[in-house]
Amino acid sequence: MPVVGVVGGGQLARMMVPPAVALGIEIRVLAEHEDSSARIAATQVGDYRDVDTVRAFAAGCDVITFDHEHVPQDVLRALVAEGVSVQPGPDALAAAQDKLHMRERLTALGVPVPTWARITTGDELAQFLADNGGRAVVKTPRGGYDGKGVRVVDSAHAADDWLAAGPVLAEQLVDFRRELAQLVARRPSGDLRAWPLVETVQKGGVCAEVLAPAPRASDAVERSAAEIAATVAHGLGVTGVLAVELFETMDGHVLVNELAMRPHNSGHFSIDAAVTSQFEQHLRAVLDWPLGDTELVAPHAVMINVFGGLTDDQIAQALGHQPAAKVHTYGKSPRPGRKAGHVTAIGDDLDDVVYRARAAAAHFDA
Repeated sequence: MPVVGVVGGGQLARMMVPPAVALGIEIRVLAEHEDSSARIAATQVGDYRDVDTVRAFAAGCDVITFDHEHVPQDVLRALVAEGVSVQPGPDALAAAQDKLHMRERLTALGVPVPTWARITTGDELAQFLADNGGRAVVKTPRGGYDGKGVRVVDSAHAADDWLAAGPVLAEQLVDFRRELAQLVARRPSGDLRAWPLVETVQKGGVCAEVLAPAPRASDAVERSAAEIAATVAHGLGVTGVLAVELFETMDGHVLVNELAMRPHNSGHFSIDAAVTSQFEQHLRAVLDWPLGDTELVAPHAVMINVFGGLTDDQIAQALGHQPAAKVHTYGKSPRPGRKAGHVTAIGDDLDDVVYRARAAAAHFDA
């Protein structure tokens, strides 16, 4: 029985457990705390930033993979130097850990991205604003997610507090029609599979809904998104699941916004709507096993995130009202704005699927 060690005890690690059981894989989790989302598989609780802690966790595992991209480079490289299979590896993860490095690598690969610059002073930001219509997006290179570490600015001193800590990334404020995501999975041997392109709907900087496949996507946009994701996966040497978050511009092109080198919120629909879920595929990929079919099992799928919390009564009401919907809980204590689970519906008619997914999600706290 192969042993996969997952660093990080969040909901992504939790959702790897069912396919691991089905495939006869032993899954072990290094959780940050006792009450983690993935506590059902937590074999160790400790600090993923401490090399000795992670080294002890890795002992006896056939491969180490991740619930998040925050494990420090020195820890990752220490494992690799000791012969541990780390998937994805440190070189790939570096592009997901630092947005400035990501932009440099994507630009070198010839992948379309918004106009960007490394900013170290207010004067440099002033010049970038002058060159890009007077407004821009500024991001902290590390640590931001779900809208955190991101600002829209229109003055030279709007990021002075961040600049005091080091360089920031400034990007063109893209005039986009919608946001898309292209998920792929890649084995160490290079085999790659892609799921259908999806549309992601953001609210307050956080993904609220995912529509699969992306409605009314042109053949050109679908081809471009698939080519970009393959270029990134092969060019950076990504193993496991890669999510490429994209802007579809008003003139019908796509630009890369962000990367995630792990299962991703935009792929949760695949649990119920694809032949092979992103979680099963991630396990297969990091073990260098043959990849599964990524086709949808129905013409349309809609996934809606649930925030705050899910009570037993709410779950029962949602299932009773929408018996064809699927509810997934993350085992988290309730907190306003916290992702606590998701709801998925599938079917033949998009409007009907959207209605059923939203109707089931409406039973839970916002």
